[in-house]
Amino acid sequence: MSKIQSDDWRRSGQDFLKGVKLIAQDYFLYSSDWDHDHCEFCMAKFSMNEGDLKRGYSTTDSYHWICEECFQDFKEEFNWEVIKK
Repeated sequence: MSKIQSDDWRRSGQDFLKGVKLIAQDYFLYSSDWDHDHCEFCMAKFSMNEGDLKRGYSTTDSYHWICEECFQDFKEEFNWEVIKK
Protein backbone atom coordinates (compact mmCIF):
# COMPACT_ATOMS: atom_id res chain seq x y z
CA MET A 1 0.00 0.00 0.00
CA SER A 2 1.25 3.45 -0.87
CA LYS A 3 2.53 5.63 1.96
CA ILE A 4 1.03 8.76 0.41
CA GLN A 5 -2.43 10.10 1.09
CA SER A 6 -5.27 9.52 -1.37
CA ASP A 7 -5.70 13.29 -1.67
CA ASP A 8 -1.99 13.99 -2.34
CA TRP A 9 -1.85 17.23 -4.36
CA ARG A 10 0.41 15.62 -6.99
CA ARG A 11 -2.27 13.16 -8.07
CA SER A 12 -4.34 14.85 -10.77
CA GLY A 13 -5.26 13.09 -13.98
CA GLN A 14 -2.28 10.79 -14.47
CA ASP A 15 -4.40 7.65 -14.94
CA PHE A 16 -2.93 7.31 -18.43
CA LEU A 17 0.36 6.36 -16.71
CA LYS A 18 -1.07 3.35 -14.86
CA GLY A 19 0.69 0.13 -15.81
CA VAL A 20 3.09 1.72 -18.29
CA LYS A 21 6.69 0.69 -18.80
CA LEU A 22 9.28 3.27 -17.79
CA ILE A 23 12.96 3.74 -18.52
CA ALA A 24 15.35 5.13 -15.88
CA GLN A 25 17.58 7.45 -17.84
CA ASP A 26 19.38 10.75 -18.11
CA TYR A 27 17.22 13.57 -19.35
CA PHE A 28 17.48 14.61 -22.98
CA LEU A 29 15.40 16.87 -25.17
CA TYR A 30 12.56 14.95 -26.78
CA SER A 31 12.07 17.61 -29.44
CA SER A 32 13.87 20.69 -30.68
CA ASP A 33 10.57 22.55 -30.24
CA TRP A 34 11.08 22.96 -26.48
CA ASP A 35 13.92 23.14 -23.98
CA HIS A 36 12.53 21.37 -20.91
CA ASP A 37 9.95 18.96 -19.50
CA HIS A 38 8.19 18.64 -16.17
CA CYS A 39 7.51 15.74 -13.84
CA GLU A 40 4.00 14.51 -14.56
CA PHE A 41 3.22 14.62 -10.84
CA CYS A 42 5.03 17.44 -9.03
CA MET A 43 5.98 19.61 -12.02
CA ALA A 44 9.70 19.57 -11.13
CA LYS A 45 11.64 20.82 -14.13
CA PHE A 46 13.86 18.60 -16.26
CA SER A 47 16.31 20.45 -18.50
CA MET A 48 19.94 20.80 -19.42
CA ASN A 49 20.13 23.97 -17.29
CA GLU A 50 22.02 24.07 -14.02
CA GLY A 51 19.83 23.31 -11.03
CA ASP A 52 17.18 21.40 -12.98
CA LEU A 53 16.67 17.64 -12.86
CA LYS A 54 19.00 15.63 -15.08
CA ARG A 55 17.79 12.09 -14.40
CA GLY A 56 14.42 10.46 -13.96
CA TYR A 57 11.99 7.98 -15.45
CA SER A 58 10.37 8.37 -18.84
CA THR A 59 7.74 6.53 -20.80
CA THR A 60 9.21 4.39 -23.57
CA ASP A 61 8.61 7.17 -26.09
CA SER A 62 10.46 9.61 -23.76
CA TYR A 63 7.53 12.00 -23.93
CA HIS A 64 6.42 11.87 -20.26
CA TRP A 65 8.89 12.24 -17.38
CA ILE A 66 8.65 11.39 -13.68
CA CYS A 67 11.14 12.53 -11.05
CA GLU A 68 12.79 10.08 -8.66
CA GLU A 69 10.76 11.19 -5.63
CA CYS A 70 7.41 10.85 -7.41
CA PHE A 71 8.49 7.54 -8.91
CA GLN A 72 9.20 6.18 -5.43
CA ASP A 73 5.94 7.55 -4.05
CA PHE A 74 3.67 6.29 -6.85
CA LYS A 75 5.41 3.19 -8.25
CA GLU A 76 3.20 0.69 -6.43
CA GLU A 77 -0.06 2.53 -6.99
CA PHE A 78 0.66 2.94 -10.71
CA ASN A 79 2.17 -0.54 -11.11
CA TRP A 80 5.13 0.64 -13.18
CA GLU A 81 7.62 -1.71 -14.75
CA VAL A 82 11.12 -0.33 -15.26
CA ILE A 83 12.77 -1.68 -18.38
CA LYS A 84 16.19 -1.26 -19.95
CA LYS A 85 16.46 0.93 -22.99
